[in-house]
Amino acid sequence: MQLIDTKNKIYLLENNNFEFPTLDMMGGDIVAIGGDFAIPRLINAYKNGIFPWFIDEYNYIHWYSPKKRMVLKPNEFRLTKSLKRVIRNKGFEIKSNQNFENVIKNCATIKRKHEDSSWIDENFIEAYTYLHKLGIAHSVECYLDNELVGGLYGLIINNVFCGESMFSKVSNASKVCFYHLCNSAKENNIKLIDAQVYNEHLATLGAYEIDRSEYFRILSQK
Repeated sequence: MQLIDTKNKIYLLENNNFEFPTLDMMGGDIVAIGGDFAIPRLINAYKNGIFPWFIDEYNYIHWYSPKKRMVLKPNEFRLTKSLKRVIRNKGFEIKSNQNFENVIKNCATIKRKHEDSSWIDENFIEAYTYLHKLGIAHSVECYLDNELVGGLYGLIINNVFCGESMFSKVSNASKVCFYHLCNSAKENNIKLIDAQVYNEHLATLGAYEIDRSEYFRILSQK
């Protein structure tokens, strides 16, 4: 691992080992580039509060650890009256880990505001689908009339659900998934849901930002 940007403290990862910068070595939100999607590297990244976001034009993976981390404690989910009516009357059916690959593929292809394309390419899909087969990556799926209309996925690391992405084809489907994720998290002793960076959609559901150091403290707790 080589320091290639001393001002911003960005490191170039090596393909022959899976180490990452520690908290005291970090500067901005981007902490490293390079490396690959080897499963041990991905697991080690999340254990160290780091995640891959996109691959640049030079085929370098960019690894992030935001200075401000968007999180939610499962018992702090904000259930509004309108969402409660949707959950009760909309007719959604919720499942978990039944259709992981289709969830991540929908997250990759869904059109989003202010985004021309998705960072989720075949490298991400292949790696995270394998993590799912290992029981590390998980999905929550929302069906309406037997059609997959919403979902989310992420990894469980040290009793933290490290959320990656979500999608919604009909109104409120992803919110309903997030609600069920929080309920499942409470039942399974998940202490925190990591949403990575600020998201107005999740802020309406109770998510908020904490300092990177606080996130690392929570992540390190057994």
